[in-house]
Amino acid sequence: MKTRSERRQDEEAEDRQAPTGRVVYRAIYREGMEELSRDAMSLAWSALAAGLAMGFSLVMEALLRSHLPDTAWRPLISKLGYGVGFLIIILGRQQLFTENTLTVILPLLRIWRGGVLQNVLRLWAVVFVGNVVGAALFAIAIGWFPVLEPTVKDAATAIAAEALAPGPMKIMLRGIFAGWLIALMVWLLPFAESARIWVIIIVTYLVGVAGFSHVIAGSVEVYLLAATKLTSWGTALLGYTLPALIGNTIGGLTFVAALSHAQFVEGEDVLL
Repeated sequence: MKTRSERRQDEEAEDRQAPTGRVVYRAIYREGMEELSRDAMSLAWSALAAGLAMGFSLVMEALLRSHLPDTAWRPLISKLGYGVGFLIIILGRQQLFTENTLTVILPLLRIWRGGVLQNVLRLWAVVFVGNVVGAALFAIAIGWFPVLEPTVKDAATAIAAEALAPGPMKIMLRGIFAGWLIALMVWLLPFAESARIWVIIIVTYLVGVAGFSHVIAGSVEVYLLAATKLTSWGTALLGYTLPALIGNTIGGLTFVAALSHAQFVEGEDVLL
C-alpha cells in the first residue's frame, strides 16, 4: 500500500511525462472529426482568410531582404520572415490546406464508410480554393497598388522569381518535403503548449531556407509575378501551384498521416 507521499510523487511524475504518441494521435483525430463536421461556408471564409494571411510571409521576408546586403548569408536571416503567415493562420485557427493532409486523413483511415471520403474531398476542395483565391487577392493588392515601398516590392518580386525558377518537376519534389514538414508540425503542436510559437517558427524556417515548395506560401509569390505581368497566370498555376499541390499532398499523406496511423493504430483495437 502506497503512502500519501508516494501517491503524490506518482501523480507528479505522471504530470511531468511527455504525452504518448497515442494521445497525440487521438487529439489530432478528434480535431479532424470536428473539421469534417463544419459547413462549407464556414470553411470557405476561414480558408480565404488563411490565403490572405499567408501573404504576410512574403511581405516580412521581402522587408528583411530589402534591408540586408546581397551576401551568401542573406537568406539565413530573411527566411525568418517566412513563418509569419503560418503563425497568423495556425494561432488564428484558420484553414490551411497542408494542415488538412494530416488532420482529416486520420479519421478517413479509420472510417471507410458514411461518406467520410466524400466529406474529406469536400473539405479539401473548399479549403484549397479558398486559400488560392486569398493568395491571389493578396498578390494583386501588393502588385497593383502602392502598398509596399519600391525596394520592398522589388525584393518580393525577386523572391517570387526564385520560387518559380526550379521548374515544375523540382517544385513537386521539393513540395513533398514541405508537405512532410508542415504535417509533422501539426503532429507536434497539440502538446507543445508554450513552445507552440517556436515549433511553428523552426519548422517553417526550415521549409523556407531549404527552398521547399509550399503550395499556398509559394503561390502568393508567383501570383505576384502574374499580377505584375512578369509571367502568365497559366504559368503561375500550372508551373507552380499544381506541382506544389501534388508534392505537398504526397508528403503530408505518405510520410505523416499513413505512417502515423500505422505506427499507433494499425493492428490494435483503439477506442477513439
